[in-house]
Amino acid sequence: MIRTATPADVPAIFAMIRDLAEYEKSLHEVRATPEQLREALFGDHPAAFAHIAETESGEAVGFSIWFLNFSTWRGVHGIYLEDLYVRPEVRGGGHGKALLAELARICVDRGYERLEWSVLNWNKPSIDFYESLGARPQDEWTVYRLTDGALAELGGAGAP
Repeated sequence: MIRTATPADVPAIFAMIRDLAEYEKSLHEVRATPEQLREALFGDHPAAFAHIAETESGEAVGFSIWFLNFSTWRGVHGIYLEDLYVRPEVRGGGHGKALLAELARICVDRGYERLEWSVLNWNKPSIDFYESLGARPQDEWTVYRLTDGALAELGGAGAP
């Protein structure tokens, strides 16, 4: 049901990324291209990794994209799950749990001590699912992000 993604999966992953963005009411924010995704996952120096959830017939119905993070307090890597998505018509079939279980297995096998991700506050079905697996919200932390003009300004010639 779960396998490591291959370059041949890029079109399916990209389509599901767009489906996820539409579900999250953010399709207009998708700027990525299949070529960028292919380079990030399968280029000379991949910095992101992906797994595919598939049906018994081999149809890709879900994916996870993740990368390594590092805990200075624990002194070891962890996994940051950037995206987890399962097509609506197969939800409840165990694909999402299997994708998370595979990432947890990688953590255990490699000695990583954290598997982390973000979820939108309004996404109650996902929150309930994650909590049913033992995940707990880190509600004492607020995520910050620099993008677009603010990122360019801070990183450009105008920065102190």
